[in-house]
Amino acid sequence: MASAMRPKALGAVSALSFSSGLPYGLVVTAIPTWMAMEGFDIATIGLVGLLQLPYALKPFWAPLVDRLALPRPFPRGRRGWIALSQLLLAASIGLLALHASGPKLWVVALVTVLVALFSATQDIAVDGYAVELLEPREQGAAVGARTAMYRASMWLTANAAITLAASPALFQSAGEGAEGTPLGWSPTFGLVALAMLALLPCALFAPSAGEREPAPTSLKEAVLGPVAGFLKRGRALEICGFLLLYKLADNLAFALVRPFLVQWGYNAFEVGVASGAVGLIATLAGTFLGGLCTNLIGLGRALWLFGAAQALANIGYALVASTGLNRELMFGAIALDQLASGLGTGAFGVLLMRLTERRFGATQYALFSSIFALGRTLALPLAGGMVALLGWRYFFFATILFSIPGLFMLHRFVPWGRWQVEAAVDVSGKS
Repeated sequence: MASAMRPKALGAVSALSFSSGLPYGLVVTAIPTWMAMEGFDIATIGLVGLLQLPYALKPFWAPLVDRLALPRPFPRGRRGWIALSQLLLAASIGLLALHASGPKLWVVALVTVLVALFSATQDIAVDGYAVELLEPREQGAAVGARTAMYRASMWLTANAAITLAASPALFQSAGEGAEGTPLGWSPTFGLVALAMLALLPCALFAPSAGEREPAPTSLKEAVLGPVAGFLKRGRALEICGFLLLYKLADNLAFALVRPFLVQWGYNAFEVGVASGAVGLIATLAGTFLGGLCTNLIGLGRALWLFGAAQALANIGYALVASTGLNRELMFGAIALDQLASGLGTGAFGVLLMRLTERRFGATQYALFSSIFALGRTLALPLAGGMVALLGWRYFFFATILFSIPGLFMLHRFVPWGRWQVEAAVDVSGKS
């Protein structure tokens, strides 16, 4: 009988995932919003947005996290890299707070790239630590909890921080008719910097993953070992194809949901609530349930069941596109789609952990997640062309067909009806 899950291990990876989400929400949402309020033109904001590139290039320096151990007083292994990243993030966000009023473009660009770089490094180390620490029986619950904490912290810096910094409505004084003033961007950025420091004990006192696998003996091995080790498995290229295609139908449908709702006549508040509160709650519930159910029914069954569910859920959007304004149907379609998407994400997240060798945890996980992210990036232009050709209603029906290639690739290493994940895929030996 398998031993019980370890609350300290699950708590540690969940808290560190919260730490990962804070700077990401700052870079992708809060900083562009702040720049717009400071008077930067949209072209400049778009160019600065390119400085988010470190998130896409994580596999190129992930081998350093696998290979190099930081000196004392940093903790051993990947926890040391997490702690260093948190300190550097606190310093760079603090620098942003000092220059939040009337900023120069070069300062904005410098701070943005520093935050993105240190944030991506923290992501690499946290993912590698989770792969190294967690046992297969813990991965399902951990994927759900990690996603919930990451999304919650992203929401804080991507939405709550903007309101805190810029909305006077929250700061009305008790006096009749008085409006008060918002907190301002400088103190808000300062609070985020302090939050990063407050999360430092999560890395310092997280449980050690032990000495399960020796670290790469050289940087060359750290760079080439993860790729060579993966390519030696059976059907490695087919696995890459699966990572790219499994959520293609889901990504296609959701890529243009906000423009669809706007064109269909829903107002800004309704679009915001649908894609924000309803979508977030449904995604978190789905991911958490998906991770737990993967433990109960097995990874192979979960991938098949949830892969089909996330594609069929797009019917909800097709129904919205077949009617006039119907707010209840629209909110229901958003909730159904994001719940099913979360279920698929839960199972998919467990798969990424099972694919990853502990010795090369940071590099391989970064590589696999980058392949998945490429599919999400390619979905946007493909979706735009399909809508122009088919119209909204038939576009959403057509997205269901795009689940077939991913499910076909799934059949290659999880045969339908047998449900057993091939050992070349599941390096943990558990399916």
